Amino acid sequence: MFNFHVTSLRGTIFFRSVFTYLLVITPIIILGFYLYNWSYNNASEDISRATVTQLNYYLEDLEREIEWMELQQFDLVEDSELSKLAVTWDKMNSVEKRGGVNYLIHRLTSIKNSSAYIKDINIHIYSISKTISAMNSVIELDEQLYAQLIANVSTNRDRLYYSDDAVQLIASKYGGGKGDLPNYVVQIELDSEKLRESLQLLSVYEDSGSFLISSSSGYTVMSNDESTNVVENYMNEVEESKDYLTLLSVNQEKYHIDKAYSNKLKLMLVTYLPEETVKRPLSFFYKWAWLFAIASLIAIVVFSYSTYRFIHKPLILLVQSFRRMEAGELDRPIVHDKKDEFGYLYTRFNHMLTKLTSLIDQDYKQKMMMQKSELKQLQSQINPHFLYNSFFILNSLAKTGDVERIEQFTIMLGEYFRFITRNGEDLVLLEEEIKHSRMYTDIQKLRFSRRIRLEFDDLPEGMNAIRVPRLIVQPIIENAYEHSLEKKSEEGLLRITFNHQLDTLHIIVEDNGEQLTDDQLIMLQHRLQRNNEENEMTGIINIHRRLILTYGEGSGLILERSELKGLKVIICIQINNDIPLK
Repeated sequence: MFNFHVTSLRGTIFFRSVFTYLLVITPIIILGFYLYNWSYNNASEDISRATVTQLNYYLEDLEREIEWMELQQFDLVEDSELSKLAVTWDKMNSVEKRGGVNYLIHRLTSIKNSSAYIKDINIHIYSISKTISAMNSVIELDEQLYAQLIANVSTNRDRLYYSDDAVQLIASKYGGGKGDLPNYVVQIELDSEKLRESLQLLSVYEDSGSFLISSSSGYTVMSNDESTNVVENYMNEVEESKDYLTLLSVNQEKYHIDKAYSNKLKLMLVTYLPEETVKRPLSFFYKWAWLFAIASLIAIVVFSYSTYRFIHKPLILLVQSFRRMEAGELDRPIVHDKKDEFGYLYTRFNHMLTKLTSLIDQDYKQKMMMQKSELKQLQSQINPHFLYNSFFILNSLAKTGDVERIEQFTIMLGEYFRFITRNGEDLVLLEEEIKHSRMYTDIQKLRFSRRIRLEFDDLPEGMNAIRVPRLIVQPIIENAYEHSLEKKSEEGLLRITFNHQLDTLHIIVEDNGEQLTDDQLIMLQHRLQRNNEENEMTGIINIHRRLILTYGEGSGLILERSELKGLKVIICIQINNDIPLK
């Protein structure tokens, strides 16, 4: 339809797309044949590196679990209640004994439930011939087991103890007498089944497995029962000094071996993978490489043709239309019948031409959007203001130790923040805003009931349905408390009144504070008059600016000297047909 002249074919998107495709696909084809041999030799090494990293992570996690258990065990050994129970059992009455035992059972249960690797925790108390357990509560002391545990503690310097296919952590507490038996022994038994389940997570490949082994004791945990032959052959090979074993033959089948060792726990973690599993993904690589090369050549031809027809030509039409638009021709839409993405672009381009002229004359809409954006920004600044003061009041009540007033304060504070967080509306009913402010004054009564008197008039009828920005009354009341009434040595007075005329609503907040000087009042009035300049939008300035943005010029704050001798703040809202109503 149009003649689109280009200086060079190499400058078109069509040429660049095809060239880029060739630039990408050709090295891939060449590299594919090379990768066949390289991948075969390095696949096992990559699997080994990933597996060893996974094994090290597993051992590190297990070490952290053991360290946490040892920390809990040490804390339990040093527990004063346990020491008291072991030493003064005969001097305690039944209530004290029952309370001490229940305390230990509860603590043992808490420690057991905190780790999936803990099967049971036992405290063997020799002086009272009792064993307190997380699983069995209180049972009679097994003196033979007690003697074995003491022997393990005295002879075994490793962190872990092995007996009857179980892994344990043992710690004892002596009373101080030379040669005496320990007052008690704390025994943590690890859950071998949980260890087995965790090892199963390491077996990500088919027919693979893993096992955890202690060379000093022979203790072994396998991920599955099929690992028995592999474990036996592995132990035989290791005994023949093949410490760097990477391939293991079991029943004429080769397994790829990876391992990691924990110096802290004296444990070896070994994983095995059939060698055929490593080779299987590469067996068809050569055949697929040729298929990929042929398919790539066909794809180049198809891609070139489709790119020219479905992208290059439609794009030329769109570029020509944009050039006409740049020349000032806004009355020539693109005629088309396409239903693809370019059809959507053509349709949107035509809509853009239609709207472009009218948008030039709509600069005032942009100003309205800027004002609304500024309003949201100012409102977001005021939201955290009461939270800071609330924590200050709560801190003051807590220092006095007045629990009843703290309870009242928290209930009212919950109601207060329910108003803040119940929805995201920019405007709320004036009735709700006043109710919210009353809640704030009720909270302040808990703190200043003896020093500050409050006069809060009822909201006149007809004003309830007016919608106002959030938090335009309460921050002013808070300002009166913080800067005037709180520092007043004599009785303070805060008065909130309302004045409703035909086209104006006044909410008046005044106090009898003595802190405000005439110079300070003049400075505040001057700052309000300069609201269009770059001032910090907080406090009174913030509220004043939000009222102007919401209701227009004529609304805002008026600051005067109150008849009570303090500050008088008049919240002025111009009522007209555009005022937000319920």
